[in-house]
Amino acid sequence: MYPVKLRVYGKTSKKEKWYSLDIDLTEKEFEDIWLNPKNRNLRGSNKDLRLRLQSIENRANDEAKLMDVFNFSKFEFKLFRKTSDKNNLYYHFHLAIEKNIKNDKINTSESFKYTLNSLSNFSKEIKRCAIEKLRFQDITIEWLKDYEKHMLAMGKSYTTVSIYTRTLRVIFNNAIEVNDLNADYYPFGKNKYKIPRTKKVKKALNSNELKVLFESKTANSNEAKAKDFWFFSFACNGINPKDIALLKYSDIKDDKFTYYRAKTFDKTAEKTKIIIYLTDFTKSIIQQYGIKCKNGFVFDIISSEDDTLEQHKKIKNFTRYVNDHIKRIAKANDLPKDISFYYARHSFATNSLRKGASMEFISEALNHSDLSVTKNYFAGFEDEAKKEFANSIMDF
Repeated sequence: MYPVKLRVYGKTSKKEKWYSLDIDLTEKEFEDIWLNPKNRNLRGSNKDLRLRLQSIENRANDEAKLMDVFNFSKFEFKLFRKTSDKNNLYYHFHLAIEKNIKNDKINTSESFKYTLNSLSNFSKEIKRCAIEKLRFQDITIEWLKDYEKHMLAMGKSYTTVSIYTRTLRVIFNNAIEVNDLNADYYPFGKNKYKIPRTKKVKKALNSNELKVLFESKTANSNEAKAKDFWFFSFACNGINPKDIALLKYSDIKDDKFTYYRAKTFDKTAEKTKIIIYLTDFTKSIIQQYGIKCKNGFVFDIISSEDDTLEQHKKIKNFTRYVNDHIKRIAKANDLPKDISFYYARHSFATNSLRKGASMEFISEALNHSDLSVTKNYFAGFEDEAKKEFANSIMDF
């Protein structure tokens, strides 16, 4: 017996590939079933096998014809899957999850997972449809409106609805891009479902609150460490926890260190290094918590031996550790109870503006791609400044 294979020839590349079909036949069987199409004596399993082979060839031709320029990898991707996968939401979500994990974008992959879980619960509980059977065509404008109402009724915020529906929109766009979905089924946009737009609440401490936090007494070494790293972030232009974890001794030269912001590195073609000038305070944090062996990462948060998933896990644990203990300090000192690393970045920005720094300076310090991004960053701050000005106008 010999393996039956599908032979595909690319005219442009002048290359051919042979794909195994997991079917084995003798030479006579192959001749009777396939090479002799006029054979009308086929019965039972032989007839079924002939129809199966014909179906494979027809589908291969159909997939190839749908491609403007033939590409073997795209052809393989579409041929070796179930015919129902192209319209299946669950399938496309998992494609996005796997792609992001492969590209080391763990946070993004988790965002797709959270969205899928939310949609799965709604589809199963309210629409009585298992997520594995949910098709793109099932998600209509009314379906999305019902989902929004359901989320709000559960106590979820418009921000959460916005995040999940925007992630769902990405999946629709992905399916349309690979010609798995007709754009007519796209439920978002003008005169269709509008994703809620929410105004982000800026989390920042004013100068008095920063002073209280900095001078606060800590109950133990864990709180002291959390406070030190929070102010390290603040003093380093609001550097993110991940960038703190990824900081290497090789990044430090003289009185400064440079790094690429991990969050935006893959989103921009032009890679811009951020320069942070060290102060006595930031030097003391490196001195106190830095690893004594200076040939790798500065802080003992992740290891060079960790793979991407392990690094992601450790950075999340580090972030949670700092956030949990900084909240305890805040509670003991009547400061905002939801304080976190997120506050450090916004506190740096708003206090820099209050001290007279220009919008251009802050934009560069925050590594924003455009000045308009920085202006949006301060949405709502101007109202607070106007209020302070109004209250002080009669102070002669």
